[in-house]
Amino acid sequence: MIKELGLFFPRSLGEISLSSPLEGKRILVTRPRGQASKLVDKLVELGAIPIQLPAIEIAPPTDYEAFDAALRNLHRYDWVIFTSVNGVSAVASRLNQIRVSREGINKLKMAVIGPATCEVATKEFREPDFVPKEYVSEAISSSIEEIKGKRFLLLRADIARKELANELRQKGGDVTEVAVYRIISDQESKLKANEAAPDYITLTSSASVHATLAKLREAGRERWMRTVPIACIGPITAKTVTDLGFKVAVGADEYTIPGLVAAIIAHAEGKR
Repeated sequence: MIKELGLFFPRSLGEISLSSPLEGKRILVTRPRGQASKLVDKLVELGAIPIQLPAIEIAPPTDYEAFDAALRNLHRYDWVIFTSVNGVSAVASRLNQIRVSREGINKLKMAVIGPATCEVATKEFREPDFVPKEYVSEAISSSIEEIKGKRFLLLRADIARKELANELRQKGGDVTEVAVYRIISDQESKLKANEAAPDYITLTSSASVHATLAKLREAGRERWMRTVPIACIGPITAKTVTDLGFKVAVGADEYTIPGLVAAIIAHAEGKR
């Protein structure tokens, strides 16, 4: 699927010659407030000019009944799965609020989707038992050896994709899905009236694709999605872009912020 999208994938920042390759490049950053600093700081370090337009924000659930029930009955599960940093943070915070020991989480087998989630899970709980080689949710179900008869607690966003849960169930797993946070549009984020077109648009989730498009339409800048090179963090985000009828110019080989930056650098240097 990735090749069909026509993307190119540099392996890492270490394989690319750096000499302020992004100097003066204006790059639209659409990550949520409080989560954009890693990308923004790296872009500034490389000479770029970040334009921050938070497309989405992370909000708590409107109802905690299912969330609290899952946390109070962790002994019923064999595996806990985190598919984002936000999920880990939401669970850690809620455990503190309802005064439930973290021992219950730590006793379960733990799977996380990628290195950033792994880092936060290790800090909040313990080192996870499993991180897939490819940082997409489906890679978890395709790599865990024993699924049939096992009970999985999938802690996710309210609008998370269903592929992982469906695949686990198809393989005989008993899956409980719990929305531990919501993804909503950032209503306060707006472009300046005189904002010129950037050199790149960065997108790091399917939700951010839809929300960014809505914001650009609202500002009368939808044409940017057709004229500005779009840089996506991974194939799921890229597919959302192409499904909406737009083209992806840049895709990361490693589906992380450093991988995304590496891909933008390669594109800016004209490396194919």
